[in-house]
Amino acid sequence: MRSFLFAIAYWWLSAFYAIAAVIASALPGRAPTTGVIRFYSARMLWAMRAIAGIKVELRGQERLPDGAFIIGAKHHSWGDGFVMFANVGNLSFVTGDHLEKIPLLRGILKKLGAIVVDSCGGPASRRALAEAAAQAHAEGKRILIYPEGHLAKPGEKFRYRTGVFHMSKDFNLPVVPVATNLGLFWRQQDFKKAPGTATIEFLDPIPPGLSKGEFMAKLEAACETRTNQLIAMATGEPVIAEARLVEPDA
Repeated sequence: MRSFLFAIAYWWLSAFYAIAAVIASALPGRAPTTGVIRFYSARMLWAMRAIAGIKVELRGQERLPDGAFIIGAKHHSWGDGFVMFANVGNLSFVTGDHLEKIPLLRGILKKLGAIVVDSCGGPASRRALAEAAAQAHAEGKRILIYPEGHLAKPGEKFRYRTGVFHMSKDFNLPVVPVATNLGLFWRQQDFKKAPGTATIEFLDPIPPGLSKGEFMAKLEAACETRTNQLIAMATGEPVIAEARLVEPDA
């Protein structure tokens, strides 16, 4: 019943705030659209807690640097994004170009300063990422990126992509890894929700200046190791040594 009621609240809130965001995107500046999305994210966290019974405990906010930085996060669920937008100000984000195909969303993404890249990757995607990230950096925004590019189930991982390294190198910005066990309670895009306390944790920033190999190893180790620990803390099961590497669906 909780899952059913949450689904109603999810789509009602999403429809209401989508209309509000479309209206806000027609106004000058980005503040109105950003404000709508932040309020939408806060309302979704309320619905998760009050209706689905999922309380989110956010840890490690004291580790966030001052000024601009990049967030490189583990991605279990649609709920991850709501947590980030509700709690991190002046946030831009990297997303695949599939979102631009949704009617009216293109204008909203533009007003939010979203960094839209080709989901298929390649040199063209790398150039587009660099150009869009440069604009976000010039505006002093924090940048959210999910290095795996996919929603992973608890205990699984996808190959970490190097776009986050190039942004850190290009703009000399630290990267804050993020671990999560939200997938135990709201897995990927699943209808079914499980009540409980989910933990999302900001970890120690990785400074710029490392080689690509060293940086990617540190980022993956930080996200995956702490995520596995958070999963074990919530389930009471032993910490797994390493998440299973999976390939995205064709």
